[in-house]
Amino acid sequence: MRKKMNRDLRHLIASGRTAEIYAWQEGQVLKLFYDWFKLENIEYEAQIAQAVHTSGLPVPAVGEIIRVNDRNGLVYQRVNGHSMWGMLRRKPWNGLRYARRMAEFHAEMHASTKQVHIPSQRQKLRNKIRHTKALPDPLQSKTLAALETMPDGDRVCHGDFHPGNILLTSQGEIIIDWIDASRGNPLADLARTTVLALGAAATSQMQNPLLKAFMHIFHTAYIHHYFKLCPGGKEEYHRWLPIVAAARLSEEIPELEKWLIAQAEKGW
Repeated sequence: MRKKMNRDLRHLIASGRTAEIYAWQEGQVLKLFYDWFKLENIEYEAQIAQAVHTSGLPVPAVGEIIRVNDRNGLVYQRVNGHSMWGMLRRKPWNGLRYARRMAEFHAEMHASTKQVHIPSQRQKLRNKIRHTKALPDPLQSKTLAALETMPDGDRVCHGDFHPGNILLTSQGEIIIDWIDASRGNPLADLARTTVLALGAAATSQMQNPLLKAFMHIFHTAYIHHYFKLCPGGKEEYHRWLPIVAAARLSEEIPELEKWLIAQAEKGW
């Protein structure tokens, strides 16, 4: 049975699409999910976070699920640092250096052969594409068929790798938010990062024109450095892009819908 409590939560550290992060007990933070986020998804995140942490990858330890102020929350180890995205906004002149470091960190993750009990990337993509409401039926069928032709992989893939999920600390970088982690093809994971970055820059997800331009420059530097570290595979990476864009439609983010459909259609 989950603990239930009422707390005066004053120290908000960060907020995102699914949850808010609050300071909790010493050495801990509370990821407090919004009411619409299902308990089963939180339980799933806890399982994945535990599996990834056990593997020795640089991730925070996960604690218990609790209920605070009539909302479900997940306790995590507190990591003292700043997100790479926050640092980029404060010091944009470091953008190219951070882009290269992000590529290095992603490549290091993809080079790891550690055994982690996480879901299949192919199955996750298949499920997302099948259950998206916005994808027209003919395009859905074509995308699923294209997915079956793509190579498998056996590497740890984050599934939501972007500067906001990289914390810069005095002990090095820590990666957070592993709910979309899977074992699969690194180039599909790379394509997911591209869809996240360029989708934000192309739509109202990102309002500031200067920030949009900056994101394009940052993304170009990141991709260039990744392929410098991991030569080959550019053609395959481009084939993954429409598939991953179609899968992202399942997240039902209204401002991205038209752009994602347009990207999915580029596969045909």
